[in-house]
Amino acid sequence: MAQLKVTLVRSAAHRLPKQRAIVKALGLHRVNSSVVKPDNDAIRGALFKIAHLITVEEVK
Repeated sequence: MAQLKVTLVRSAAHRLPKQRAIVKALGLHRVNSSVVKPDNDAIRGALFKIAHLITVEEVK
């Protein structure tokens, strides 16, 4: 199964509470922190909501 590397490139401070909650739920803490998540519809939906704060790479 494909994996996605998600990196927080902009701060979640001063964002909507729902967006901050998504960042926290994904396990992202500080700017430039990264996590590897499975590529599924639930994760894709969460990433779509905070697309302006993150970068996403596909990992083998």
